[in-house]
Amino acid sequence: MRERVRVTGPSRRTPPAARSGDIDAETRLGGVYMGSLLREQLRLAIRVLLALTLGLGSLPLLFHLAPEVTDWRLFGVPLPWLVLGVAVYPFLLALGWYYVRRAERNEQHFAELLEGGER
Repeated sequence: MRERVRVTGPSRRTPPAARSGDIDAETRLGGVYMGSLLREQLRLAIRVLLALTLGLGSLPLLFHLAPEVTDWRLFGVPLPWLVLGVAVYPFLLALGWYYVRRAERNEQHFAELLEGGER
């Protein structure tokens, strides 16, 4: 007598990429899906790096082109020290928060695309 086997669909708890046959088998369609995700993540990284470069990279240029700014003081501390020593950190945190949120949104859209393709 044979043992009964229960057959079920794919687990809903596993991420779609892990259960996608196209990506696992490295098919042409899977390559298109992955290429799309990687291009979008690269665009995001370039935008964040550009914002970082313009935001922080322009400060030394500002201090060089407008030397009178270096003489300004706030609470007895030179303004460039306050900007570079204090104000930079909230800017970096905001950029990091933005990057993580957008990267997760890109991955969510990718997962939705895969789920739609499996139906």
